[in-house]
Amino acid sequence: MSPEELKARSRRVIEAMNQQNLAAFDELYAPDVVVHSGLMTTQGLEAYKQALAQGFTAFPDTQITIEDQIVEGDKSVVRFTESGTQQGDIMGIKAAGKRFHGTGIAIARHDVNGKTAEVWISFDNLGMLQQLGVIPALGQAS
Repeated sequence: MSPEELKARSRRVIEAMNQQNLAAFDELYAPDVVVHSGLMTTQGLEAYKQALAQGFTAFPDTQITIEDQIVEGDKSVVRFTESGTQQGDIMGIKAAGKRFHGTGIAIARHDVNGKTAEVWISFDNLGMLQQLGVIPALGQAS
């Protein structure tokens, strides 16, 4: 696929996330995709969609904005901002109705058909947890 086609696919992934359209991931991701993040490694599309569904339930208003895109060879990189309000429990964290805003970078490797085969996601989880009140910000008493 051309660099422009891979950029368009990355934009479609973000659009599907923002619309919480899990069905779109069947078209965009390989069935055996591996997703690496600071929280866990998820193997397989169905497992990834389950993790996304939990996130959508906890943060139903989450929105992601692409700040930069780079494509080289079979890899695409997206620098993004993300914000949302925690309205449901997730990973043992009780919903408190607090908002977060953070930044991240996702690097995706695409197969010959352009489907995402592997992803590495780096997101400011510490900043998010501080904004949600789960852990104190630096310099604040616990």
